[in-house]
Amino acid sequence: MTANRMKLHVIQLRLEATEVISVVLASPDGDRLPTWAAGAHIAITLPSGRVRQYSLCGPPDDPYHYTIAVLRVADGRGGSREVHEALRIGDVVEVGEPQNAFALGPAPRYVFIAGGIGITPISAMIDELCRTPGHPEFTVIYGGRSRSAMAFADRLAGIEGVHLVPQDEKGLPDIAGVFADSPAGTHVYCCGPSAMLTAVGEISERYPDIELHVERFAAAAAPVIRTDDESFEVELARTGATVLVPPDKSVLDAVLEVAPEVPYSCTGGFCGTCETKVLAGEVDHRDDLLTEVERAANTSMMICVSRSLGGKLTLDL
Repeated sequence: MTANRMKLHVIQLRLEATEVISVVLASPDGDRLPTWAAGAHIAITLPSGRVRQYSLCGPPDDPYHYTIAVLRVADGRGGSREVHEALRIGDVVEVGEPQNAFALGPAPRYVFIAGGIGITPISAMIDELCRTPGHPEFTVIYGGRSRSAMAFADRLAGIEGVHLVPQDEKGLPDIAGVFADSPAGTHVYCCGPSAMLTAVGEISERYPDIELHVERFAAAAAPVIRTDDESFEVELARTGATVLVPPDKSVLDAVLEVAPEVPYSCTGGFCGTCETKVLAGEVDHRDDLLTEVERAANTSMMICVSRSLGGKLTLDL
């Protein structure tokens, strides 16, 4: 899943809503960019060196530009503030090829539930369906604190099946009612705050004939470090160094002490930035990204959350 990196220029910055700006990226030489489909995201290395993951939300049929939208999070880890406060037109950022763990699959009917900046991958899915002749019926429930805080609200409001639910005007979306009104076979795609994802997950358990797909912008609530975790060693094959990972520390934290250049972003096992090739040892996978087949292959791991099943791990670092 390791992707090639590209140097792209910022060619447009646009205010899309209160505290949300869109960023358009392009090759300085006018080269075509790798293709992508709705639900995809890219990893961006900001000028500070921070690596962040952002969903693509521009037209997928535009081969020369990538568009992302970024919510400014005042108490976050600094990435969104850097985009809002420091990124300028003409700046160069390093970008990975698009990855997609939230792809839009075939279905007889769709429901899209978006909260806040979670509209970014959902908007690309809506665009994809609207460009497809005879597309299946879909319903969109898009909630936000207020209409002015909801990115792309004006554009989406004109699309049949889209329902905007600003909390200060209409309260919270009736998610339970949406599920109750959806026939068997419906596919639900949801992206938004953790509380929304939790509520949607709990409701979906009552509807086994409806398939739920979720995109997280934050780690799941399950703890990464457990009381029965034990110490183990990690050998870094390229440098020859060996580090000890105690029960209360992640592999990433231990590795950063001797290899501070190792890239990472979410620290919660869902973005894929820290994915590392495993050369030896058995991995206790705790991420939200790898498939069961990929886990069984034991060829890579997310070092921010996953650990050893016992004994030393050797990594391609």
